[in-house]
Amino acid sequence: MPRTALITGASSGLGAEFARQLAARGHDLVLVARSADRLEQLAAELRTGHGVEAHVLVQDLAEPDAAGRIGAELTARRLEVDLLVNNAGFGTCGRFEELSAAREREELLVNVVAPVDLAHQVLPGMLARGRGAVVNVASSAAYQPTPYFAVYGASKTFVLNFSLALRQEYRRRGVRVLAVCPGPVATGFFDVIGTERAAVGRMAQPADVVRSALRALDRDRAYVTPGLSNLPTAHLAPRRPRAFVAAVAARVTRGVLKPAA
Repeated sequence: MPRTALITGASSGLGAEFARQLAARGHDLVLVARSADRLEQLAAELRTGHGVEAHVLVQDLAEPDAAGRIGAELTARRLEVDLLVNNAGFGTCGRFEELSAAREREELLVNVVAPVDLAHQVLPGMLARGRGAVVNVASSAAYQPTPYFAVYGASKTFVLNFSLALRQEYRRRGVRVLAVCPGPVATGFFDVIGTERAAVGRMAQPADVVRSALRALDRDRAYVTPGLSNLPTAHLAPRRPRAFVAAVAARVTRGVLKPAA
């Protein structure tokens, strides 16, 4: 099993839960997020509760060369990452023309560019050692076009397909790659996005999602969609005509729009 896990977005939500469950398994941790206070508090909890090493690395993944700075810090601290959990991400919703272009660019930097850049930072070392794993947190939104979440949904489709492609490249070279595609999860995601009306389907708990993800990683699954209620989205929607699926999705997601004045 991997020995040191780097987790992005580790200060809360799924990231903090990944940290807790991996610490319980005996993994040392590198915790990455913007909030130094929250990271230090979590690191202290994990050191005390599980006797693991917990390194804090404060970094905004929307900044230029964020992954390069993380890589330089890993080198300076002589840390080898055996498990990368690309968990950090956020969403936007609404009519595309009304959304901030700057905010959606940041969304792409965090959701798409950072996972790719961080994979470039740590995969060579994993391959050299002949072991390792990458867990990329996507979303059930990855399985179909998502009107009114156009950039968010497309970013998660990228994460899913990127993960599946890397898995095929590395499955015989000692590195596992898993995409996690949950439905709505009870985290701060909906505070950031601005409305719980963005939650389509039953709300899951972070602990349950992470347990499903780690079981899937143990079994070397390609992707996992935690929760029985999400199975139709994962296995039926991709088999329907894309334009039809987009039309159906629009009927489901238009609830995020504000009523006309």
